[in-house]
Amino acid sequence: MPDFTSDLEFRILGPIEVRSNGEALPLGGPKQRALLAVLLVDAGRAVSTDRLIDALWGEHPPKTAGTSLQNFVSQLRKLLGPDVLVTKPPGYLLRIEPGRLDAGRARTLAADAKAAPPDKRVAKLREALALWRGPPLGEFAFEAFAQSEIGRLEELRLAVLEDRIDADVEAGRHAEVVGELEALVEEHPLRERFREQLMLALYRSGRQAEALDAFQQGRRVLVEELGIDPSPRLQQLHGAILRQESALEPERATPAQDHFEDVTRSMFAGRVVPVLGADVAQLTRSLAQRFGYPDDDGGLTLPRVAQYVAVMRGSGPLYDELHELLEADLPPTPVHRFFASLPPLLRERGVPHQLVVTTSYDTALEQAFQDAGEEFDVVCYLAAGRDRGRFCHIAHDGTGTLIDQPNTYAVELSLERRPVILKLHGQIARTATREWESFVVTEDDYIDYLARTEVAGVLPVSLAAALRRSHFLFLGYTMADWNLRVILHRLWGDQPLSYRSWAVQPEAKPLEREFWRRRDVDVLELSFEQYTETLSRYLTAQPAVGR
Repeated sequence: MPDFTSDLEFRILGPIEVRSNGEALPLGGPKQRALLAVLLVDAGRAVSTDRLIDALWGEHPPKTAGTSLQNFVSQLRKLLGPDVLVTKPPGYLLRIEPGRLDAGRARTLAADAKAAPPDKRVAKLREALALWRGPPLGEFAFEAFAQSEIGRLEELRLAVLEDRIDADVEAGRHAEVVGELEALVEEHPLRERFREQLMLALYRSGRQAEALDAFQQGRRVLVEELGIDPSPRLQQLHGAILRQESALEPERATPAQDHFEDVTRSMFAGRVVPVLGADVAQLTRSLAQRFGYPDDDGGLTLPRVAQYVAVMRGSGPLYDELHELLEADLPPTPVHRFFASLPPLLRERGVPHQLVVTTSYDTALEQAFQDAGEEFDVVCYLAAGRDRGRFCHIAHDGTGTLIDQPNTYAVELSLERRPVILKLHGQIARTATREWESFVVTEDDYIDYLARTEVAGVLPVSLAAALRRSHFLFLGYTMADWNLRVILHRLWGDQPLSYRSWAVQPEAKPLEREFWRRRDVDVLELSFEQYTETLSRYLTAQPAVGR
């Protein structure tokens, strides 16, 4: 008989098996297999002859049970080796290392995972779970000797599974595990840890109502089945979800150096399009106050207020009031001044200027470029009038031109010469004629805006190409601005992004993180000033190397 003892692998997480060099060894008949199972359950400890006979034959063993047991032991010893199955009073002992038994390996992997970071923890725990090939000791499911061990091994599997789900949620994959958790909660309705994980995963996915409903379902099951209330831990989680406590949010990770290096490299390759949002809270309040908007439902949003004014008073008074409110010189923010400071850096390196996209109506960004002494072009959307749905080009000298043939409008606009500010929602015009003034502002405007072709279809060809072949850097957009979905649809329709993109959002909610994740956009939870200051340091630290 060849010596298999040095490479034997024992398996009880499924049908019992012994393998050598990847091949299963013949273990004999049911009694001999049962003998091995009892010895494996107590591997490393002596099992008495009386206990072995009781396990194999029950309360009424035959008179030949002792002799038969010796024969089974002899056959197993020939198969496994005399150093593996040894005689030790009052019975026999199976001498194997913990790593040779699949259950031992599973316990070791689970223990090692506890000190690992989330992604490595997930990998170790998945490796442990993969050791289960079916119900543990499956062929002995109805044998009295196996019941306790089967229960322990099944509990081990569930505990490892819970740890793996915890690690997935910690790593930010809360939305991905919701479906799995729903099935587990249905299968194990009284197991509160699965329900707790489901509630947290739902909440972090922006599904607060469903998280609260999962708690109520659990409470009904516990009361009906056991006559008890949920544990204090589960009740505390329920209360924290009701209060939307910040402790439920994933820990913020400071953007790694790699992120800023990636953005810097992409900027100097001419492949980053910043998309700047606009704070319209004060504009909304002023418009509502001026026209007596009946805020009886708490819905004080600019599109809703503007829609009310347009319907009740007409679009003329609405646009006049917007013009008056926006005509005041709003000072540029640090974010505006950051982008206005980039042209010299880009020129030094011989790369094209930036296309900066914004949904603001004011001219604070333009003022920042003027203060920096930089020339620029503006391309602005026209939301009303006979040219509705097209863009106009306002050159650096202030002259305006309708872009009626975007496929041929290339020479007039060039990122090689000057930055271009693309205003997707129109803007205030500071000329007396207000010829190019336009606002996408009412709910009807947004409906009409969404129904039209994507931006790339009506933009000059050079700008459309820049939008298709660039990373996007979003600053100032939250899910509170429902029109963000309209903006994104106008930028690239239903197509996934071709280039990795980023969104800077100081206080991202679970729904917002999930919204961005589904669009393959990384969320960076920093203030805009902190983000642009850090990015500025990386940009200026790079040596100037012309093309």
